[in-house]
Amino acid sequence: METVAPFKEVVLEIKEAGGGAFRHCFQCGLCDAVCPWNRVRQFSIRKIIRQATFGLTEIDGEDIWRCTTCGRCPQHCPRGVKQIEVGVSLRRVASNYEVFPASVRSARTARASLISEGNPLQFERKKRADWAKDLSVKTFTEGMEVLYFVGCYLSYDPRMKKTATATANILKKAGVDFGILGTKENCCGESIRKTGSEEVFRSLAKENIKTFIDNGVKKILVSSPHCYHTFKNEYPEFMVNFEVIHISQYLLELINKGRLKLTKEYDKKVTYHDPCYMGRHNGIYDEPRDVLKKIAGLELVEMADSRKESLCCGGGGGRIWMDTPKSERFSDLRLKQANEIGAQVLVTACPYCITNFEESRLNLEYGDVIEVKDITEIVNDVF
Repeated sequence: METVAPFKEVVLEIKEAGGGAFRHCFQCGLCDAVCPWNRVRQFSIRKIIRQATFGLTEIDGEDIWRCTTCGRCPQHCPRGVKQIEVGVSLRRVASNYEVFPASVRSARTARASLISEGNPLQFERKKRADWAKDLSVKTFTEGMEVLYFVGCYLSYDPRMKKTATATANILKKAGVDFGILGTKENCCGESIRKTGSEEVFRSLAKENIKTFIDNGVKKILVSSPHCYHTFKNEYPEFMVNFEVIHISQYLLELINKGRLKLTKEYDKKVTYHDPCYMGRHNGIYDEPRDVLKKIAGLELVEMADSRKESLCCGGGGGRIWMDTPKSERFSDLRLKQANEIGAQVLVTACPYCITNFEESRLNLEYGDVIEVKDITEIVNDVF
């Protein structure tokens, strides 16, 4: 039997999150038309908004957990309905009732790991800086030019450690005085917040903020768009403001100032994928492309669904931790788009995107067809 939360609880939760904007919906269906889910299966965010209006949402079904918070529906909504906020508020209700479908169980495991070890990947906190053992990376101290906030995936995931290493190499080559927090670094908390675990997010945020303040952090460099979004747009809820810059922006700055010289050629056809939390959520489209255009020999080509219309990889909204059937993975569609234009390399700047694209390379047997690279890996190869 499906569980329907009490009307008052659902409506109050949604009103707090969306300011009552969900009641503005007049069911035009534009949200469903642009939702990436409808490229792989039938799904209706419009239906969820309608049910939420009357407090009739089934909180133990799969649907409230499908949203990747990619930002496509609010981008096109003519009535200002806050679909993401409504969806997250429903997940908070489900979390309060401890009601989760089978596909979400891995997200619950991630939650437990965040509480105990500060990361969602079930690795020990004491190993958070192991990726940097042989790189002579310093511990951040007050007065340094920038704090490099590495993030969870780049600290622990074997594939993503390559990006952390490339980033460290670039910063050292450019003469940047930087450091990392190592074991004092916690997950930024963005994704767990989107799964409805508000208290876990707040706990992680408060710990990070205290660490930043105690260590005299002023400027934070990040590799993950999710860290960027949270530090820039969500941590100010705690009455703090740090200067936050994404590595793609910083690369362009270093190149333009002459601190980083790109001397080698990269004779490949490359296409760039806009991560949702860099593009639609934060308007960062030009900087990564400008960096790639400065690399000799590199031919930059655009895929269908680029920039504001970029196709989500499927990892946002905490779905990076949830089970998605092979036939329903947006990342497969994205790799096919890259292959259709003859790209040899699919470049992006988000650990979730890279993780999903690498898995899709295996699913599609594209191992010899296309490479998946972080933008720092390309830059690291040409200086």
